[in-house]
Amino acid sequence: MKKQYQIEQQRAVQQFRRIATEHNPDIQMILPLADIVGMLQQGVGNLLREAGLALMQTVMEEEVRHLAGERHQQHEARRAHRWGNEKGYCVVDGQKVPIRRTRLRTADKREQRLGSYELFQRSGPLQLGVWDKMMRGLSTRNYGAVVKDFQDAYGIEKSAVSENFIEASREKVKELMERPLGELRLCAIVIDGTPFKDRQMMVALGIGCDGRKTVLGLREGATENTAVVSSLLSELVERGMDFSIPRLYILDGGKALAAAVRKHAGEAAFIQRCQVHKKRNVVDHLPEEHKAEVRRKLQNAYAMADYDEAKRALQKLHGELMDLNPSAARSLEEGLEETLTVHKLRVPDQLRRTLCCTNVIESAFSIVETVCRNVKRWRPGDQIERWVGSGLLVAERQFRKVIGHRQIPLLLSSMANVVSKKSFAKGAAVA
Repeated sequence: MKKQYQIEQQRAVQQFRRIATEHNPDIQMILPLADIVGMLQQGVGNLLREAGLALMQTVMEEEVRHLAGERHQQHEARRAHRWGNEKGYCVVDGQKVPIRRTRLRTADKREQRLGSYELFQRSGPLQLGVWDKMMRGLSTRNYGAVVKDFQDAYGIEKSAVSENFIEASREKVKELMERPLGELRLCAIVIDGTPFKDRQMMVALGIGCDGRKTVLGLREGATENTAVVSSLLSELVERGMDFSIPRLYILDGGKALAAAVRKHAGEAAFIQRCQVHKKRNVVDHLPEEHKAEVRRKLQNAYAMADYDEAKRALQKLHGELMDLNPSAARSLEEGLEETLTVHKLRVPDQLRRTLCCTNVIESAFSIVETVCRNVKRWRPGDQIERWVGSGLLVAERQFRKVIGHRQIPLLLSSMANVVSKKSFAKGAAVA
């Protein structure tokens, strides 16, 4: 619910917009050439900043003239009277810059706000400017020294910058978590987690039928458990995601993720467990002298285009590992079939290398780590969510189409054929 002062601010801005559209007065600003030359001594940027401040002053005076008339003259349509002036500020390039404004009062002695001044004071551009600069690596302690353009600017101290960033990042994450998903045409969804402090941030990334990547959502949890992933997927459903459409779900290998996906998507889910994670899990069981050889055999098996050949190679390796290290053999056997889903669907080589692992989301996580490098202390609350969400939005701006995106129609056709065969077989069994 809006407070009274917010309502008055909004009314003042609307009134100023009506003045501008209905009356559209011409504004003249006169700057002596000598003053311009003086401003240019410090560069064109200084001239533009000082001229901008003078223009703001002129705009406010024009609004005052429209509401209160010319000084010392009768004005039948007068809505307010001048009541002195006071110090104020406007927001320019993420800085608060002092400016003087004329005060107005109505006939009943109430303060008459200036819509132009309210627009010049908007905190949105300030907060977005702070968010953007901090996403580029500027820390709160260095912010003022780097961005200060006006000699008498303020509001760029460490604490003020931190407050503005908190509000901006909170709004950014809110927009990310609420944007509708019903219009997205996705061929695949990648789900993986990234650890932060003692938390696990689960992230869903969509790959469109045109190859474009989109951050779908994130959820904070202690571990990659089924409840956390289920809540993330349920949230996607509420925002319009249709899980009945056949898609490839690329997961990092955890059983909890696969269970949650099957719960929501059922037979429309084609689960591809990350081959990179599988290699790492198997090799980690082995002594140092055997790691390179086993890693090479795993890479050769997964590089095969034919499903039957790849499976035979992995089964042969499994037999060898049973004699060498049974724990490594069991690790390879667990979920082996799901690591070959892209082979079974006969995905072309270039696209298969993209969709066989979670690297498409790992690259986003690396950008998140870069964005968060200036955070020295993590606090309770929504700090982790705000920083990770902001980092993902930065990563999203840098996304390109996935490698092999022109082969996506073949993937869609293959999944549709499998689903239709399952439906036909189920119908025949019922008959």
